Amino acid sequence: MVVVNKLDIDGVKEIIPERFGDDRGYFSETYNQEKLSAHNIHIDFVQDNQSYSARKGVLRGLHYQLEPYAQDKLVRVIQGSIFDVAVDIRRASPSFGKWVALELSAVKGNQILVPKGFAHGFVTLEEHTIVAYKVSGYYAAQCDRNIRYDDPDIAIEWPKSDIEFQLSAKDAVAPYFKNAQIFD
Repeated sequence: MVVVNKLDIDGVKEIIPERFGDDRGYFSETYNQEKLSAHNIHIDFVQDNQSYSARKGVLRGLHYQLEPYAQDKLVRVIQGSIFDVAVDIRRASPSFGKWVALELSAVKGNQILVPKGFAHGFVTLEEHTIVAYKVSGYYAAQCDRNIRYDDPDIAIEWPKSDIEFQLSAKDAVAPYFKNAQIFD
């Protein structure tokens, strides 16, 4: 059994796979296409990605790929925890420019499904955090884009911390939302 919860923006979902535990630990099917199909989720994932962040406060994002290489993402945490964000960048959407967030952790075992047409990012809440995610399209450098994590028009309420966010060189110079190339 898998639990699927709709979040505040249409298409973004929390997925909670069932865990079977005993005194040794637990077992969980982290992805089962047939079980997700029962919840009307029909995505062919083609690539698995993983990131490791040594420190708390590592911020990755907001990332996305343009068509024809747009990607659905199914994100989970293997170790540690993150504050995960999806921003609707579909110009024709009623929630265009809005964001939704979810805390994901290895302890909870929850996941977030981020559909095509969304920018995605997260910040680590713990040291030594490992994030794994499936994508429905291959990486295509010519379609790879990003938006500033602190864009005032989006106004994401990132968790407060006494630690300064750590960004990649690419994310540190990301364009503002109003200047980003997005989905029409």
